[in-house]
Amino acid sequence: QVQLVESGGGLVQAGGSLRLSCAASGGTFSRYDMGWFRQAPGKEREFVSAISWNGPSRAYAGSVKGRFTISGDNAKNTVYLQMNSLKAEDTAVYYCAARPQGLTTARAMADLRKYSYWGQGTQVTVSS
Repeated sequence: QVQLVESGGGLVQAGGSLRLSCAASGGTFSRYDMGWFRQAPGKEREFVSAISWNGPSRAYAGSVKGRFTISGDNAKNTVYLQMNSLKAEDTAVYYCAARPQGLTTARAMADLRKYSYWGQGTQVTVSS
């Protein structure tokens, strides 16, 4: 059983930056692909970014490409999401998720149905 704990959320002004962290435990970290998803009030949960250690491969939603960067540290069992040039529309609860290693196409990595483990989420609020 994999446990995921997110941290690093908060309130930031538009144009600012935040770095989210997701610490994993209970499994062999390198055997899982890791993803970040977000959910704004009244909206469905959506894909943000994902990383597979197979490659490694990275995928980003079009709305964050060029502004967000996903990375990881296998030694610390932690994945990060560096968020720059934040916009009001980035406001959401951000969730970390893990799936057994699989296809590394962008479409496959963005499919939230393939992720078996989820964190509790961390709130990101961007003021305009």
